Amino acid sequence: MRKIYIIYAGSMKEDYYKKAVQEYIKRLSAAFKIDNIEIKEEQGLEKEADKIFEKLEKLGRTFKIVLDREGTSLSSEKFAELLYSDKAERAQSVAFIVGSSHGLSERVKSAADFRLSFSDMTFPHSLFRVMLMEQIYRAYMIENNRSYHK
Repeated sequence: MRKIYIIYAGSMKEDYYKKAVQEYIKRLSAAFKIDNIEIKEEQGLEKEADKIFEKLEKLGRTFKIVLDREGTSLSSEKFAELLYSDKAERAQSVAFIVGSSHGLSERVKSAADFRLSFSDMTFPHSLFRVMLMEQIYRAYMIENNRSYHK
């Protein structure tokens, strides 16, 4: 079973967002073990970067996808290809890294195997985490030729 880690700065306070994330984790449980790793939002991006790297070190060999507005935008199909690419499959796990409302340190961005942009728009942090989970689920359905994507 593949592992997916989602490392993010800040906390999710709204129960309805937490429930949505849990629903996607449940739907994906046959294919992935998903672990949400919350770090405290700090005043400086470098302090957050230190905490992110501390978490990454414990994960072993991982394919790192940084969520970055300046990254590459992908269709859902291309995202599925990325998630199931040989490079991602060879790693022990996939780690998605979501920064705080202040963004991410350049040090974190440059350590990524892929920089992914969902949009040029800004979203509430908790809503974005639900959107990320939905796209992971959609990628799973696309990869397995299931009708959800249609």
